[in-house]
Amino acid sequence: MLELEKTFLAKSLPKDLKECRHTELFASYVPNESGHSTLRIRSHGSKFEITRKSPVAEDASEQNEHTIELSEKEFECLSQLPSGRKTLKTRYYYPHNGLTAEFDVFHAPLEGLVLIDFEFKTKEEKISFNPPDFCLAEVTQEEFVAGGMLCGKSYKEIEAKLKKFGYKKLFLD
Repeated sequence: MLELEKTFLAKSLPKDLKECRHTELFASYVPNESGHSTLRIRSHGSKFEITRKSPVAEDASEQNEHTIELSEKEFECLSQLPSGRKTLKTRYYYPHNGLTAEFDVFHAPLEGLVLIDFEFKTKEEKISFNPPDFCLAEVTQEEFVAGGMLCGKSYKEIEAKLKKFGYKKLFLD
């Protein structure tokens, strides 16, 4: 399946974000290599899956995505792989102009980092998208914010790269 998506650093958090539907996401990326792992084992709510995402050509806003649902037992087994790098975040689904802004609020050790994803139905919709005021900067093509690169890192490890965009830590009250 082709996924069309843009990713932004958050500039601010909407006041009513905590009231939105949300889910806790645990992800483990394998293998544990220095580069960007494209294989993700994830739980969100009572749903478990393994997903491989890879960019189409050199454009990270277009990803080939293949997902297989897992049983809870399969997930538990795979998520314990010793080589997997892990991350935990809460995703808030915030409606905005007919789209859904997916706010990813990271937990420790990445606490303070908030990314926002928008998914699109067509390439034209993606190209013509104007980000809302709560978005600071588009980072779709920045590899350091890709899930497989963030896993196992701390905020301090990526802080210098975030500062280049003028990013300041954000927290939900």
